[in-house]
Amino acid sequence: MATTGTDLSRMREMNQLSIVWALRGELPATVTELAGRTGLSRPAVDVLVQALVTDGWAEVEEPGASSVVGRPARRFRFRARAGHVLGIDIGVHKVLVMLSDLEGNLLETRRCPVDPEAAPQARLGAVDQVIDEVLRGAGMAPADIWAVTVAVTGPVDATGRTSLFTPLPGWRTTDTVAHLRARFTCPVQVENDCKLAAVAERWKGVAQDADDIVFLLAGLRTGAGLILDGTLRRGFGGAAGEIGALKAVRWLDAPGHLESCPGIPATAAPGEAAAWVFQAARDGDRDARTAVRRYTRDLAVGVAALVLALDPQVVVYGGGFSRSADVVLDPLRRELTKHCLRLPELRTSTLGDEGVALGAVRLALDEVDQRLLTDGLAAPTAPQG
Repeated sequence: MATTGTDLSRMREMNQLSIVWALRGELPATVTELAGRTGLSRPAVDVLVQALVTDGWAEVEEPGASSVVGRPARRFRFRARAGHVLGIDIGVHKVLVMLSDLEGNLLETRRCPVDPEAAPQARLGAVDQVIDEVLRGAGMAPADIWAVTVAVTGPVDATGRTSLFTPLPGWRTTDTVAHLRARFTCPVQVENDCKLAAVAERWKGVAQDADDIVFLLAGLRTGAGLILDGTLRRGFGGAAGEIGALKAVRWLDAPGHLESCPGIPATAAPGEAAAWVFQAARDGDRDARTAVRRYTRDLAVGVAALVLALDPQVVVYGGGFSRSADVVLDPLRRELTKHCLRLPELRTSTLGDEGVALGAVRLALDEVDQRLLTDGLAAPTAPQG
């Protein structure tokens, strides 16, 4: 059967894609090195990589002046700034926006505080404000963004809404996707914050070596994100990991042990109260140690249920309380030992309160990879949503 022009064009495109994947996330490479990575012939790679440079997907790295023997081979690298993505964390107390290039390098990060009781329009106004600051700081326009991922609290359904429950006032009927599509033409997706924090831990956090992960969001509220076989698990309706909704798990009540500890200063806010208790426990205060033990006992019920159901390699302790992991993990480990057939590794997140936004960046990059670098390799332009 004769090969058609369409077949040849598709083959060329697939070969170009293989070179792009060989360049992404790797050190700059020569034509010979790219031929070895892709299995293509050196003459074919030479032609294809020049076309990628012309189209804007690759660029030449000029040889250093220190080279003195002969003419050094030119090296090529992926042009990471061909496109950009946004990761947005809409939290109870803050809005955080990150701008990244296509290699995941952060170019701008801005945040602003938000009143926990803010109405949806006020919260969305804060989102718009921080996005404007990020784009202005990078000298970009909305048309330069290739994908946007937004993190919110509560289970997210297929429409991007938190219709089951959320601590954000009035947010259950808020259409975040529609709001952002008024200014962005690229794909916009919304995901749960715990799930995105789990993604961040596997990408840039303490679980980069693991494919089976439970991320535990520990703070004034408790939640979980699940990664199994290297894949983020959302569940049929977006509620995977929401084990705290089961009252017998006691996650809803667990932080109360910290807030009701004797000796807390009367002026302490809820978050400050927990920090005071953790510090008092470090200092040997008996009441504080009792409060921490009761907190970890209740926390362990839900964690043990997830461990028994999923058998993860790693449980990552994250969220606002992760700063006090030094006084939590040992009693939590002892409690889990009572319930679990096999105790997974317990690790403390190092990403702080940026983990959710980082996970949103990663999911936005995955969207670009799926829609742009696998479906077709035209010259770099922002994809349409």
